[in-house]
Amino acid sequence: MSVPADHPFAAAVRPLVDAMGGEMIAPDRARGDDVVLSWEGRPVVAVRLPHISDSLDHILADLQRRHGVPLSALDRKTKQSVVRHLEQRGAFSVRHGVETVAGALGVSRFTVYNYLNREKSGD
Repeated sequence: MSVPADHPFAAAVRPLVDAMGGEMIAPDRARGDDVVLSWEGRPVVAVRLPHISDSLDHILADLQRRHGVPLSALDRKTKQSVVRHLEQRGAFSVRHGVETVAGALGVSRFTVYNYLNREKSGD
């Protein structure tokens, strides 16, 4: 069975699945950790969620698309805003999250920590 791309429910959830970096698969291909979504009592699509480390890469790529330039090319204020957004999304609870974000922003880990501390102190 293939994913019914023309099913209205599958079409409705696709933007959400794409935003979180998941993959839509046929329900009969679902594994134990996949989420099977049903419509009117019938399985329509299964969602394979990304690994947490892949999620951070996906979030960073999405932010780069939104800004239209590499994150390292952003000005300091915008980089601080990106760090706030990433903190809200839990990016720094991922192992090596600070290092990954620092690399994407083209700054040091120390700078990312400063941005985080600045936010907490209200500066």
